Amino acid sequence: MQDSKNMILAIALCLAVLFGWGRFAEYMGWVAPPAQQAAQQQAAPQPAPVADARPVLPAFAPAPGQDVRVSTPLYDAVIHSGGGVLRSFSLRTYGATLAGDAPRVNMVSPQAASVAPLGLVVNGQPSWSTGKWAPESDAGDFVLKPGGQATLRLNGEVDNLRIERELVFSADSYLIRETVRLRNPGGQARTVRLSYTAAADASNSTSDNYDGMRVAWDKDGSLAEESSVKTLESTGVQDSGRIYWAGVMSTYFLSAVVPGSPDGGMTVKARLQQNVYRAALEEPEISLAPGTDKTCSVSYWFGPKERTRLQSVSPELAKSIDLGIFSLIAKGLLWLLQIFYSWAHNWGIAIILLTVVIKAAFWPLTAKSYSSMEKMKKLQPMMTSLREKYKDDKERMNKEVMALYKTYGVNPASGCVPILIQLPVFFGLYQALLTAIELRHAPFIVRLPFTDIVWLADLSTKDPYYITPVIMGLTMFLQQKMSPPPADPIQQKVMMFLPLIFTVLFLNFPSGLVIYWLVNNILSIAQQWLMIRKNSAVRV
Repeated sequence: MQDSKNMILAIALCLAVLFGWGRFAEYMGWVAPPAQQAAQQQAAPQPAPVADARPVLPAFAPAPGQDVRVSTPLYDAVIHSGGGVLRSFSLRTYGATLAGDAPRVNMVSPQAASVAPLGLVVNGQPSWSTGKWAPESDAGDFVLKPGGQATLRLNGEVDNLRIERELVFSADSYLIRETVRLRNPGGQARTVRLSYTAAADASNSTSDNYDGMRVAWDKDGSLAEESSVKTLESTGVQDSGRIYWAGVMSTYFLSAVVPGSPDGGMTVKARLQQNVYRAALEEPEISLAPGTDKTCSVSYWFGPKERTRLQSVSPELAKSIDLGIFSLIAKGLLWLLQIFYSWAHNWGIAIILLTVVIKAAFWPLTAKSYSSMEKMKKLQPMMTSLREKYKDDKERMNKEVMALYKTYGVNPASGCVPILIQLPVFFGLYQALLTAIELRHAPFIVRLPFTDIVWLADLSTKDPYYITPVIMGLTMFLQQKMSPPPADPIQQKVMMFLPLIFTVLFLNFPSGLVIYWLVNNILSIAQQWLMIRKNSAVRV
């Protein structure tokens, strides 16, 4: 039992580190709270057209052209034909807030548009402001029906190079596919450095600690992130190699550049300037003989982090949803959660059903653990007597205690083995619920019973009145009272404070996670009560 208590204590401390790290990083100034970022963004002036001393990209100064609108069932986009940069990208099915009249999520806010997302940088020059551009014909607006596509072609001249951009929009995807054709019309060989851009501000992240903005990229199939405001503002980040995609993201939304092929070696550069996160993905240097052409392909994702749609683009892009080291378990749990939602049509009820299934799956293991705990409880008086009798002879005391275990067939480690087995499931579910865009603005119990007070209207945010985390803490306290206390007085005091510590940690958790833990505790109490009754007849 002592080893089991040690294991529980170690796990609790690990959870405290895991869940408290974000707050500690904010306190140290390594990461600014999203709320502070949003406040800075609202207070900051619009970016000036003059470039920063060390900019990732020059500011947007539009060339003569017109705005071309693309409307699909998924989004409404505005592209400036003077270079092909995005002015706006509004998502049709995602509201900025829970309010019925809330504006839709705009992946390219006016502030982000000022740094020209979707713009090409040619030999360090901003093609949208230094080049001369014209559409292939007088481009009109595009209205796409399900299954439809539209192509916008732009012809330009930048740094004495001829450039053609072919942008393909699809009605059923947030992906924009592009083909870039470069031509050297001169009489001398040229080398070309070509970069693609993405940008976003913090307007689509919440003030929640679990939904902050960061720069992210995939190198060699592994997700890399940088969220430190200090690092991004001072030095930025740069990485080279097999880059599958690079961009800016929050927990639920992603703006990214996806190269046609990462095999040649790409370079990603990113900075945070005037509250706008900017990322550029640079092709390897291109050589153009006189009169020759070179074609490059690239895609852009501006939209929600929906697993199925991201997976349809590439497995690497789907990794922008960070499911942690137990991603396989997390994916399975999400699959079950979606099945339960299809039955219940309520994500809160789906979480409860999933919790019941997980509890049932581990019932034999936890039953064995509880049985071992009850046996240990009955041995406590004898163990206390042995410790008192041999308190001055630790070696003899340990031998006598182990002999006691052997006599009554008790394994002191049997209580912690089920806990270890369940840990991967817990962490997998934690990541799944934390990153599932399905829970964003998903209601459970919209109003407090018998009142008009809005309560659990969004499972991706905290309980506004802290009702569920407080009840969760009380259930932990009850569980503790039903379990035999550790023999060590110091551990008794630590265990006594655990419900309070967990309650504080859970206060700002997304309510969907708190509901899982609360229901799990209630089921554990019921199981423990049944096991206590069942084992009450056991004699030692």
